[in-house]
This record gives sequence, C-alpha cells and structure tokens, in this order.
Amino acid sequence: MSTTTITPYVNFEDNAREVFEFYNSIFGGELTITTFGEAPMDTPPEADSLVMHADLVSDSLRLMGSDRMPGMDGTVGDNFQLALGGDDEQQLIGYFNALSEGGSVTMPLAVQFWGDHFGMLTDKFGVQWMVNVAPAEAPEG
Repeated sequence: MSTTTITPYVNFEDNAREVFEFYNSIFGGELTITTFGEAPMDTPPEADSLVMHADLVSDSLRLMGSDRMPGMDGTVGDNFQLALGGDDEQQLIGYFNALSEGGSVTMPLAVQFWGDHFGMLTDKFGVQWMVNVAPAEAPEG
C-alpha cells in the first residue's frame, strides 16, 4: 500500500541542531541529523557543520528542518515549507505539477544523491512545497 504524507519543514539561521535536540528531549522519538559537510555537494566551508537535514520521528509526529546556507534570506514566520512525501510516484508527480500551476518551480523534480526524486516549488499563493518520491519497496516473496 502506498502512502503520501504532508510534513512541516522548518528552516533556521544556524541553530537547527540545538532546536531539534530540544524538540527531541520533549517529544522523544528518533532524531537523524545530516550536515552540509557530510553531503556529497559543493558547499562553502563555513556551512560544513550546519544542518542540511534533520528528521525527528516519534509515534505521534514527524518534524523536519535544516539550517539555511550562508547568504540565504529567511525570516522567522516564513521559514517553513510543506513537505509532501511517499512512494506513489504518479500521485506525487501529479501533486507537484498541479501545485506548480500558476506558481514557480524552484528545483525541478530529479533524482538526488540520496536516491529519491526531489523537487521544490512555490505555489500561486506563495506557499513553499518540497516533494520527495521514495522508491516503492518491492513486494516480498
């Protein structure tokens, strides 16, 4: 059975690790953090220790986020995106295309270094979206 979820994704100046460790101490669950320096991409050296992706998952919630790259603008209050994710490729591509109508694609859907298709857009109402299509798991047997 395929699933699709919407998850809040919050961006921070340079304290995402502190924020997510704090939330983890409150909500429990499993926290995974990857820094820009750990990712196979070109980033300025001052960004190496910044959080490229944090993912906090518990029985009742999921919250994702990151630090902004140096030089990227952001203001608390508009520092979030809605993240659509799942393994139904046709459905998620349809959502991506529909949400981008009248808006703007900031990163086309394409295979990323982690193996999933990923893209970003801003819809016609100014809401920022991230779409991640994970490969469906092969049926057992």
